Amino acid sequence: MLRKNIIWFCLLIGVMVTACSISYKFNGASIDYTKVKTISIKDFPNQAPLVYPPLSQEFTEALKDIYIRQTRLQMVNNNGDLELEGEITGYELTPMAVKEDAWSSQTKLTITVRVRYSNRTNPDEDFEQSFSAYREFDATRMLQDVQAELCTEIIDELTDQIYNATVANW
Repeated sequence: MLRKNIIWFCLLIGVMVTACSISYKFNGASIDYTKVKTISIKDFPNQAPLVYPPLSQEFTEALKDIYIRQTRLQMVNNNGDLELEGEITGYELTPMAVKEDAWSSQTKLTITVRVRYSNRTNPDEDFEQSFSAYREFDATRMLQDVQAELCTEIIDELTDQIYNATVANW
């Protein structure tokens, strides 16, 4: 009898746990999906004086990906309810910390992107703004050795900044 009661108790707990789950989503989006259904993101050409060839495509794809993953918006080529366009305006290396022998010990890679955002359902939210992010690396390393990794990290930060500025409404 005791064994039967334990089995029933375990079954009851199992049903309660699976039936009463709480789910939180922390993507920060505050989109009225009854009005806003589509987004179009144009390619961001690289117009920086110093050019890293894959940057334009990697940035554009990462920007599209964050909206696809974190919203229910349908990606369209043109005339979306929300539109993002712009260009990469800066790709700069800056020497940072200087050692006693007057050589730099750290170098900072900064990427800057100008974004034009249009919201066809609420034009008051339209803006044009520049976003930038950077990462530092040891100056004893060659840029070619760290460039891909640093760009990925910077792109992730930039896309988060742009996403938050456009649909998070914090």
